[in-house]
Parts: sequence; structure tokens; C-alpha cells
Amino acid sequence: MPGNLLHVNATVTCPHGAQATALPAQGRVLVAGQAVTSTADLYTVTGCPFNVAGKPQPCVTIRWVVPSARIRVNGSPALPQSAVGLCQSAEQVPQGPPVVTVVQQRAVGV
Repeated sequence: MPGNLLHVNATVTCPHGAQATALPAQGRVLVAGQAVTSTADLYTVTGCPFNVAGKPQPCVTIRWVVPSARIRVNGSPALPQSAVGLCQSAEQVPQGPPVVTVVQQRAVGV
């Protein structure tokens, strides 16, 4: 699963446009001074407007279901841009995949 890595300041939103924020579990592995994210990190979503028949069902978390198979950060699978996640409501109802728009470009050795 090649691709750029997600970091704490990557732009990730729920399918309804609300911003997701990563709370990193580690701070040692960095790209351009920003902590790389992994499945150990908590992704929270705030401000999701989604509702079903008038009942609010906002996205509140992201659970990453297909992370990197090869890259690990402190033992946890890293999250490349191509990682597959699932936004969930507080009741753990699946709301759809997150949208990743800005990530760290891969480093190229010289």
C-alpha cells in the first residue's frame, strides 16, 4: 500500500465535511517535524452535521480498518494516504469513509 503518510496535521474530514483531529500516541517518529499517525492514535471528529430522520447521528471517531501492512510506528501499523477508515457515531454506527486531502509527501533519499 504505497503512498504518503498521514501526520497529526493532515487534513482529514468525515464524509459530511466535519474536521477530524488526531491525538498522537507517540511523538518520536516525525515527518517534517510532525508526528506520524498510526492505528494507535485516536481520531476524533467534531462538528459533524449528519442526522437520520431528525435524530442527530454525527461522526465522532474514525476507526482505521486497513492500515499499512509493512510500515510500523512504535509497533503499530502506520496510516498511509491510501489507508481505509470508517467514521462512526457515538453509538458505533458506521457513517462512511473519511476523506484525506493533505498529507506529508514521501521523503526521497539523495
